[in-house]
Amino acid sequence: MERSKTRATRSPKTATPPYDAATNLNSDKRIAALLEAAFEDGHPRVIAAALGAIARAKGMAKIAKDAGLNEKSLYRALSGEGNPELDTFIKVVRALGLRLHATAAA
Repeated sequence: MERSKTRATRSPKTATPPYDAATNLNSDKRIAALLEAAFEDGHPRVIAAALGAIARAKGMAKIAKDAGLNEKSLYRALSGEGNPELDTFIKVVRALGLRLHATAAA
């Protein structure tokens, strides 16, 4: 059986941009929910990436300035591959206007 020279009509591949959580962080409730979920996951890179998304949503340049940090290094630290020091973490949380609370695990 000879293959047809015409190929079946296929839909062209759709280029899908990478998802950026920052685009949906338009309320304090959503910001808190993302950070809470990151803490529940517990992986440092997940927490750093969540903080990075929140900082991008609020304006990374402003957060860097308010935290007294270099914007470029803050982008790096708060990427999914970053590992911010505790000092950086605390400065960013404060610059974002967030408060952290601890509760006993059930």
